[in-house]
Formats: sequence, structure tokens, C-alpha cells
Amino acid sequence: MMVAARRIEADDSEVRYEFGFEDSFDRILLIDARTLEARVGDGDFNAAASAITAKIVKAWRSNGEFPARMIFAS
Repeated sequence: MMVAARRIEADDSEVRYEFGFEDSFDRILLIDARTLEARVGDGDFNAAASAITAKIVKAWRSNGEFPARMIFAS
């Protein structure tokens, strides 16, 4: 499975990413910038959403900022 994400919007309270398989960014991921709680626009927080969220949060913890792009491949 390869999931890619790109940040489309960020402010002090929420970060929004488009994500999907390969380069098909057909879903929206929303991460609370304070709590790091994540949800998806369509309500289906599946394995792909979980995997890319984990990578994004790990990058945030390492660098102190949300990455512009992220890829998860297994």
C-alpha cells in the first residue's frame, strides 16, 4: 500500500491534507494542531488514513512542524 498526502491548509487550530493512494488525492485528512487528533472528511478513518496520519504526526514530533508532503509505503 502506498498512500500520499499533501498539506493544503494550516492555521493555529487545524491542518488539512489531501491524501489518497498513489497520487490520487481524493480524500481529506484534518488534524487538530493542538491535540493531534485526526479525522477524515468522509468519516471513514481506515488503514490508509491511520498510516498517513501516523507518519505526519511522527514528522511533526521530530521537526516541530507539519510536513508539506508525506508518503507511506508498506
